[in-house]
Amino acid sequence: MKRLIIAILLLAVVCVIAEEKLNLPVADGPFKGELESLKQYQCPDWFRDAKFGIWAHWGPQAVPEMGDWYARQMYIENHRQYLFHCEHFGHPSVFGYKDIIPLWKAEKFDPDRLMERYKAAGAKYFVSMGVHHDNFDLWNSKHHKWNAVNMGPKRDIVGAWAAAARKQGLRFGVSEHLERAYSWLNTSKGADKKGPKAGIPYDGTDPKFADFYFPPHKDKSSVYPLDPPAWVQRQWFDRLQDLVDSYQPDLLYTDGGIPFGEYGHSLVAHFYNQNIKQHGGKLEAIYTIKDIPDKRHGDYVEGIAVQDLERGILKGIKAAPWQTDTSVADWFYSRNFKYKTPSAVIHLLVDIVSKNGNLLINFTQHADGTLDPESDKILDELAAWMPVNGEAIFGTRPWKTFGEGAQQSAAGHFKEGSAKFTASDIRFTTKAGNLYAICLGVPTEPVKIKSLATEKIASISLLGSDAKLDWKQDTDALVIQPVAKWPCEHAVAFKITPGS
Repeated sequence: MKRLIIAILLLAVVCVIAEEKLNLPVADGPFKGELESLKQYQCPDWFRDAKFGIWAHWGPQAVPEMGDWYARQMYIENHRQYLFHCEHFGHPSVFGYKDIIPLWKAEKFDPDRLMERYKAAGAKYFVSMGVHHDNFDLWNSKHHKWNAVNMGPKRDIVGAWAAAARKQGLRFGVSEHLERAYSWLNTSKGADKKGPKAGIPYDGTDPKFADFYFPPHKDKSSVYPLDPPAWVQRQWFDRLQDLVDSYQPDLLYTDGGIPFGEYGHSLVAHFYNQNIKQHGGKLEAIYTIKDIPDKRHGDYVEGIAVQDLERGILKGIKAAPWQTDTSVADWFYSRNFKYKTPSAVIHLLVDIVSKNGNLLINFTQHADGTLDPESDKILDELAAWMPVNGEAIFGTRPWKTFGEGAQQSAAGHFKEGSAKFTASDIRFTTKAGNLYAICLGVPTEPVKIKSLATEKIASISLLGSDAKLDWKQDTDALVIQPVAKWPCEHAVAFKITPGS
């Protein structure tokens, strides 16, 4: 009889969970929580025109200044972040990640000043971290007490960013990385295997903090949980729905494919439908996901969202808009990490735009909210380059070929930087009937563009310059002679008006 009662109770729980999954609260609208329904998605023009966004991939993991994934790797014995943590904060059985959070004060965080700089650098949209794999919400979360309003800076970080971005006329987005937290943060339940603390559990095993570190389980994978309980998936849905409803972002970024089956599909449908209501019946929402063959990174189906590549580039032109996400340095601030040069950032942007993509780039912040001099330099250089050459970037579309030259970027995630561009590498964009040829460098010799050897050309001008250009077409290429003074550093753009 006892076994029968237990079986009945278990069946009741399963039925409740199943019923709950079938009744997720999705806003009314054309999209349903099914992949087939999501295929009707169409990317809005604002994103196709924007081309350049800036991201604040920022949170408590900035405190140690030891880079990305600190909350996970500080619990991996003998990892460099574990060794740093033990030396500077104490052993993770005594001083864990939960104790890092109060040290994140954000005392010099000035979103208005930063947003002014980002707009001047050419950003058309801005993305705030919403929650990283560390399970800490950066907004006034209704479903999770471990958030930035209750702890750490005791400030609504997402709300502050949203207000600043909209004040500057930028589109606003949020990123979520929560889907991995259940497995990713589970290293906190380990213990040293050797040494004086061998066998002493890390602080993640303390039941008082199970609402942060999650209850005990065995999955310590760094990708999506292999078999997460229904309540974890529902909590993901509830927290992300709260984030979407509270801040009405134009863009939502998920760090992977769509997670958790129906839960994930329903959240995307809700995001799309709510956005349609907010924009008078017009869909303005961007949801970005990654095409990763490993299915443990979630669902990717072409056409249901915008494709995103992490630190990577597509090989050629894609008909649908897409996005690269990257950082000027590490994802979270890291001491002595090598920054990209301003030229590298500009060349990356031009290469991506020529292939119908957008660049979303993170500027790493200290825990107090300030930027490093290296970031300031990149922003200054962008602010000088964009007014001269923005005409060849913003609102453009690809030409029949993205470009030419010896240097070509390797395709795929984490392939950025595979090409070292020079002024002989050319990228093309088009707008209002004009063609733009952008040299990925400042020429010191005649510019030879093979793709334009036989194209009919009425005139050529140099953006940012009144100089009269000396050019001719021969059997092999369009040849443009150098000018006495180029209008900018890093890359120069020629505006080519077609002839008849």
